[in-house]
Amino acid sequence: MIVVEDLHRHFGGFRAVDGASLEIKTGSITGLIGPNGAGKTTLFNVIAGRLPPTSGRVFMDGEDITGLPPHELFAKGLLRTFQIAHEFSSMTVRENLMMVPAAQKGENLWNTWFSRAAIAAEEASIRAKADEVLEFLTITHLADEKAGNISGGQKKLLELGRTMMVDAKIVFLDEVGAGVNRTLLNTIGDAIIRLNKERGYTFCVIEHDMDFIGRLCDPVICMAEGKVLAQGTLAQVKNDDRVIEAYLGTGLKNKVKSG
Repeated sequence: MIVVEDLHRHFGGFRAVDGASLEIKTGSITGLIGPNGAGKTTLFNVIAGRLPPTSGRVFMDGEDITGLPPHELFAKGLLRTFQIAHEFSSMTVRENLMMVPAAQKGENLWNTWFSRAAIAAEEASIRAKADEVLEFLTITHLADEKAGNISGGQKKLLELGRTMMVDAKIVFLDEVGAGVNRTLLNTIGDAIIRLNKERGYTFCVIEHDMDFIGRLCDPVICMAEGKVLAQGTLAQVKNDDRVIEAYLGTGLKNKVKSG
């Protein structure tokens, strides 16, 4: 579904992404790992249109999407979540979901005067969809709670729920496990697996929790210093000398291999 060819993103003299090339296959849950500063989030930001690339190309389903803005990629079914959730804190959890679908009739001033019945019907349909999402994610009990009052893990579930309010094809999840307790992380993992198997979502997941990556992801891609180092199963990637060195450094790598 996604092909990245020789992608670069430079900030002055710093090469955050430095010639990365990779593929994300349709229907996969692909893991993206690497030490801090490897360029993972910058890569996500370039693919998702939040940053323009310095050079290189990004393709989705064979179409060149390089540099398209986020709203155009959203319309094509490419969505991303963030390490720090971006909820509307003063709105309820249900309302956060209901405002996701684009081009709603109530956003047009003319319609608010002359198409009230159509607006009401559409709102009822969107509300029903939101309630279905809440049930799928097992957070129906939070529907009327202000989003700013729920826990960090519940906010991650809410972000995942937003992707379900539209026809997502591929979702980029940035450190979905950051600050989330193990019970909620398992719930998030269950939801990702169900969305993948039952609804055909493709995922790419940045995560430092290797147990979480091992449970969900195949293949796993490792980045370091803006480049792709290795790709394969988690076991294959973890045993790659280049990956061990990227995480531990040459000295510690030698100790691990000798010990």
